[in-house]
Amino acid sequence: MATTAPTQPLHVAIVVGSTRDGRLAPTVSTWFTAQAERHASESHYDVIDLTDLDLPDAHPGWGHERTPAQAELASRVAAADAYVVITPEYNHSFPAHLKHFIDLHHDEWKAKPVGFVSYGGVGGGLRAVEQLRLVFAELHCATIRDGVSFHKAHGGLFTEEGPAHDEQGAAGAAKVMLDQLTWWARALRTARAEHPYV
Repeated sequence: MATTAPTQPLHVAIVVGSTRDGRLAPTVSTWFTAQAERHASESHYDVIDLTDLDLPDAHPGWGHERTPAQAELASRVAAADAYVVITPEYNHSFPAHLKHFIDLHHDEWKAKPVGFVSYGGVGGGLRAVEQLRLVFAELHCATIRDGVSFHKAHGGLFTEEGPAHDEQGAAGAAKVMLDQLTWWARALRTARAEHPYV
């Protein structure tokens, strides 16, 4: 029976979930990706920015043949051992484009861990994350308990290089989340290899 060595580098997809004009997401994504690469430089990080994707305007429905671009995107989602979703909070929830992207895939998500990096106003995007946990539970994912949250993120908290203040606190939160994500990713990858998830 084929198994995957637990120490083999992980493939982590970082999903940038905002497409809004003037978005802060690229700055947050660049900062977090640098944290992840320092955490496990041997792992592969695939940044999936929704603004780079040509998603269909409507869900094509299950059973329809995917276009070449859609098939390539699905293969990127399927190839990941784990995911980190970077999301803002809009009106106490997460962006519609992010939900559309998630819904366009199904089996690709199964039995894999998902971590979250959120930002927003006073709530720091945490209400968006709590709703995303319900979505990913339906898709048979294991969501990571600890995450990274930036409160009042648009009030000068970020420079082009990342958080202007409390760098150690944010970096520490990222490390905790990445430690948990790595543990779950390795455990579930081994489990999927030994006992295919059905």
